[in-house]
Amino acid sequence: MTTMDTPAKISTVVIVDDHPLVVAGIKSLLDMQEDLEIVGEAAGETEALGLVDALGPDIALVDLSLKEGSGLSLIKALGRKHPEMIILAVSMHDEYTFALRCIKAGARGYIMKQEGTGKILEAIRRAQAGEVYLSENMMRLAVDYISGERPAPGASPADHLSDRELELFQLTGQGLQIPEIAERMGISPRTVEVHRSHIKKKLGLRTSTEIFQVAYDWLRDTGQQA
Repeated sequence: MTTMDTPAKISTVVIVDDHPLVVAGIKSLLDMQEDLEIVGEAAGETEALGLVDALGPDIALVDLSLKEGSGLSLIKALGRKHPEMIILAVSMHDEYTFALRCIKAGARGYIMKQEGTGKILEAIRRAQAGEVYLSENMMRLAVDYISGERPAPGASPADHLSDRELELFQLTGQGLQIPEIAERMGISPRTVEVHRSHIKKKLGLRTSTEIFQVAYDWLRDTGQQA
C-alpha cells in the first residue's frame, strides 16, 4: 500500500519595499520555495495597509524606509489589525537602534539587508516555527534587556527619542525641510515643530541647525548615510 505525501501548506507573502533591486532579489529567493507564494508588493505605508487588508497574507516583509509613510508605524498598524500574521522587518538601518523597537512594535524578526537575502528565508522559517529572528549580537543584547543588564543610557541620541521623534530625527539628518518632513510623515508642519521642540529638550539642543548636525553625525556613525 502506497501513501501520497501531504502537500505542503502554502504561505502567502507580501513584500513592502520601494527598492526594485531588493524586491527582485527577495522574489528570486522565495520563488524557489514550494511552500511560499508572493501575492503582492507595495512601496508605501498606505498602499501596504490596503494590500494586506485585501489579500490577508500569512507573512509581510517590511522595509523601514518607504516611499510614503514609515515602516515602523506600518508594523505597529499591521500588528494591531492582523495579530496572527508574521511580520518581519528588513532594513539597512542600524539594528542596535531599530531591531528591538520593531520587535516591540509586533515584528517577529529583524534582518539587516547587508546580511543578504538568505537570512530572510532563515527568518521566515524561524518565525513559522514560533521563534523570533535576530542576529546573534542582537540576541545577546535582547537577553541583557530582559535580565535588566541594559547598556548605559545616553550612548546614542536615539536612546532618548520616541519612535516618531526618531523618524523625524532621521529625516532631519537627511536634510529634509519641515514641509518635506510633514509630507513624508503624514503630519502637519506644526506637528513637526512640536516634535522638534521635544527633540531639542531631550537632547539638550537649542536650534534646528544643531538638530541637523547631531542627526547627520548619528546617521553617518551608524552607517545610514547614503
